[in-house]
Amino acid sequence: MPEGNRVRPTTEKVKEAIFSSLMHYTEDAVVCDLFSGTGNLGLEALSRGAKHCYFFDASRESIGITKSNIKMCRAEDSSTVNVMDFRRALEKLKDDNVKVDMFLCDPPYSNGYYDDIMMLIREYDILNEDGVILLEHNTREPLPEEYFGFTKLKDKEFGNVTFTIYY
Repeated sequence: MPEGNRVRPTTEKVKEAIFSSLMHYTEDAVVCDLFSGTGNLGLEALSRGAKHCYFFDASRESIGITKSNIKMCRAEDSSTVNVMDFRRALEKLKDDNVKVDMFLCDPPYSNGYYDDIMMLIREYDILNEDGVILLEHNTREPLPEEYFGFTKLKDKEFGNVTFTIYY
């Protein structure tokens, strides 16, 4: 974990609820942990049967921690790690012809990235037909039922944190 509160890893309770909701999508999935922080969510997906995870974060410090955690979990062969912001990351997936089964997106809540995330995933056509997008966000800022052509599957509140799943 990095010092300070710039990175806020998803709590164990929320992570368990997320992956209980996503269990049918995880096996053999190609996953993108878009704001990886410590790599917490992507590594959980790998531990639950995902075949590969792309980890992206704009912070070199966070990516360093992600790499250490990947090594500790012995998940190097099923991981790709890059230091880049989410816009460049999504463009890279498109340029590399990667189709993602599961996007795990836990951006800084106050930066207003949600519209750009959803718009670019749609524009670049990088979500597999049966894929899902998970957005973690502040409960006081609910997300719409329809979002850039994606439909809300479910959302679940945990105090001031809500995760919303789209397909």
